[in-house]
Amino acid sequence: MDILIKSISDCTLALIALINPISKIFLISSLRENASGSEVRRIIVKSSFVAIIILLAFIFMGNFMLSKFFHIQIYAFKIAGGTVLFMRGLDALNKGLFFELNHKQKLEDMSIVPLASPMIAGPATITAAVSFPAQYGIPVTSLSIILAVCVNLLIMMLAPVITTHLIKQNIMGALIRITGLIVATIGIQMMLDGFRMFIKTL
Repeated sequence: MDILIKSISDCTLALIALINPISKIFLISSLRENASGSEVRRIIVKSSFVAIIILLAFIFMGNFMLSKFFHIQIYAFKIAGGTVLFMRGLDALNKGLFFELNHKQKLEDMSIVPLASPMIAGPATITAAVSFPAQYGIPVTSLSIILAVCVNLLIMMLAPVITTHLIKQNIMGALIRITGLIVATIGIQMMLDGFRMFIKTL
């Protein structure tokens, strides 16, 4: 039982780090400028539900879709996902934000793009959904994905309150940049894991 709890805990924490709830705070706070509180909450809930569906689909069909349909090996997906994550973290480190809003985009579209994907179910979390079952098993990975997305959902709901306090303390920009450094580092680690897997195939 203790081993199961530890596996769920480790897998959930890893997924929370990859989802990176902090990166959503700025986007949600920006949405509040153009939508009512109820509209923003609806967008947040819908995006979380869609992200869970996407990630669970990759748990059960990811390897088949990648290897049989697209002819992509998991190490190549890890390298690509790590590269995208590194670039996202580097942008946050340099610019102080994770995502720039497209002002022409309709509010109702925000729940799918960019919130559900790529900001929740992005390259990093999709890679994890495909690769984690080999380490943790499908039931643990599935439960951990649901838990991680729910934690992200809670933080997104609290984004306006969190932003207010961060701005008052003048630490919003610093926190985004620190998180960007962590995200970039996770991206590099993911790329190294992919290269390590590729070398083993030689």
